[in-house]
Amino acid sequence: MNNRFFALIVGAAMSTSAFAGGLMTNTNQNASFLRQMSQDAIIDVTGMYANPAGTAFLEEGFHLSLNVQSAKQNRNITTTFPLFQYNVKNPSAAHKFHGEALAPVIPSFQLSYNWEKWSVGANFSIGGGGGKCEFDQGLGSFEALYAGQIYSNSPLIAGMVGANVQAAAGINPEYVFRGYSMNSYMKGRQYYFGLQLGATRKITDNLSAYLGLRGVYASCNYNGWVTDVNVYLHSTSEYAAMLGDYAEFTYKMKDQEIELNCDQTGFGITPIIGIDWKVNDHFNFAAKYEAPTKMNLKNKTEMNDYAKGIASKTLPDGTENPNYNSTLGQFADGEEVREDVPAMLFVGGQYAPIEKLRLNAGWHYYFDKQAKKYGDKQDLIDKNTMEFSAGVEFDACKFLTVSASWQCTRYRLSDEYMNDLSFNNSSNAIGLGVRMHVAPKCDIDLGYMQSMYHRKDVTMPTQAGPKSDHYFRTNRVFGVGVNLNL
Repeated sequence: MNNRFFALIVGAAMSTSAFAGGLMTNTNQNASFLRQMSQDAIIDVTGMYANPAGTAFLEEGFHLSLNVQSAKQNRNITTTFPLFQYNVKNPSAAHKFHGEALAPVIPSFQLSYNWEKWSVGANFSIGGGGGKCEFDQGLGSFEALYAGQIYSNSPLIAGMVGANVQAAAGINPEYVFRGYSMNSYMKGRQYYFGLQLGATRKITDNLSAYLGLRGVYASCNYNGWVTDVNVYLHSTSEYAAMLGDYAEFTYKMKDQEIELNCDQTGFGITPIIGIDWKVNDHFNFAAKYEAPTKMNLKNKTEMNDYAKGIASKTLPDGTENPNYNSTLGQFADGEEVREDVPAMLFVGGQYAPIEKLRLNAGWHYYFDKQAKKYGDKQDLIDKNTMEFSAGVEFDACKFLTVSASWQCTRYRLSDEYMNDLSFNNSSNAIGLGVRMHVAPKCDIDLGYMQSMYHRKDVTMPTQAGPKSDHYFRTNRVFGVGVNLNL
């Protein structure tokens, strides 16, 4: 058997960015964003992430926003592969794999203190990561690669088993391949916690500038296995009736099972600059740039002996391991894995034709190709990601503001970048909600966001025939926030 092959299976699927949805960016920082996603030029404490320079124009005193969001995402992959028809539990060429990513509680807060020309502030949020995701039936990449290797090695297995049976029973069974079965499972958790601190100063009565830093702490876990791998054989010889229990034979591949549980942690610093130009009571323009964040994730890993043998670069005697595979090696205990957060540029504008109405627009550019990834995966990105947004707010009455918004996200990824867990689909999202003015110094935000993802089909050639993957996902987020002005 080819040991490197089985290393590739787990490594290809358990990429370090898998459960983040691929690209490490997350802009839904609070309930205010969910109800009005075009935040790049707002002047509000909830804009501490999108437009921190705008906080300079808040009234003097403390401003605090406390938020909780709940997100649920379904990831659906239909994999079509010729050898799937040999799966004795599901003998069809197309298999469906379903994963559910759940982040039931996503907390955040934004804080600003304003005094004369200065504003100092903080923002705590989850700036990246996809919460928790579980594929209880494993992944198509697992099954396709195992099926291919089992099928190509079935004559060798049949010959080996036949020789053993002939030695025991004195009859040559002439076994042939009938099918396979396996048990696979994947679960992951990935959170990038961010604490942003900074200060804004009014340069003039209409112009302000911001300088800040964000500390990013990554906490990730990947748990998966491939067990109970069975090869089913049956005899075609004239003596099949005489073989009894040996006529059908199940070969258990215990020595090719993989079990892995990997915790990854890391820390990085993000420098941030911003500017806001409040032209007058009708127009406001703003921009923000975040530098790339270098992240080295340290592994703490438990593996079974077979997986350890594949993940180690050297043998116990210190010589080079001929079966080493760097893809699985990235999960070896004690290893450090590069997983940078990309630089970002946000530009936005707000227009208020009347006092009660605010129209917003924004543009985001993510420097994904320049963010270093393990195995130089960033080289598989065709072009950097862009986002466009538009939103409207209307003060319906003294006690209620209603809002609606739209955001378009465009990923430009190669087919080679896409795989079961780290796929990203371009999308259009809508956000709806209200801000309730429950007291002179207290507002409550209620927001809902739903993303409509484009479907994506990828077909790749293999020795057993073309393998096709159909990717689709759904996403819904609800949030509530309390804003205090003291």
